[in-house]
Amino acid sequence: MIVNADTLIILDFETTGLSPDMGDRAIEIGAVKIEDGKITGRFQELMHPGRRVSSFIADYTGITNTMLEDAAPCEEVMHRFADFIQGYNLVAHNASFDKRFLDAELTRIGRGYDGEFSCSLLVARRIFQDAPSHKLGELIKYTNIPSDGGFHRALFDSEMTTKLWLVMLDEMKSRYSLACIPFPLVQTLAKTPKKSVDSFLRRYNQ
Repeated sequence: MIVNADTLIILDFETTGLSPDMGDRAIEIGAVKIEDGKITGRFQELMHPGRRVSSFIADYTGITNTMLEDAAPCEEVMHRFADFIQGYNLVAHNASFDKRFLDAELTRIGRGYDGEFSCSLLVARRIFQDAPSHKLGELIKYTNIPSDGGFHRALFDSEMTTKLWLVMLDEMKSRYSLACIPFPLVQTLAKTPKKSVDSFLRRYNQ
């Protein structure tokens, strides 16, 4: 397993609702693979959840029932996605949401993954403490990352999260004179109290 934080997969799900425990399913997966800070692969597929999506979800995501009619079933897409992510750590914005759906969909097909998760939202709360909001769209504006504003499609959100993630790694390297950032460091950082972030990262570099 590669442990550097600039070599991993950043993913995003669009879903029929908020909770797989309540029967909600994935309807789209998007992911970006980065190696040494460079994009080396992408994954994007719609998937049929076995039911119609609500008008609210269709309006929110832009994914309609018509678009899903010819999509492969979740089980088929998730087998391909499981192959894509093997050997890589994983990141998502508000990762607890995406991890729940990833785990639920892979459990259905008897698959798993060998990477670990980190959350770009939690890391952003610690690196950009003065940001007015830590929603993905607001962080993109705060960090001046170019965007055409097409949020809530899985690959686009993954692309934007990737850009944000790399900006945060660069910010950490610059601010704390870090030559490289191991993935376990950002996992710990995501759980560090905000007031202790500065001392934690300065201590790490000693």
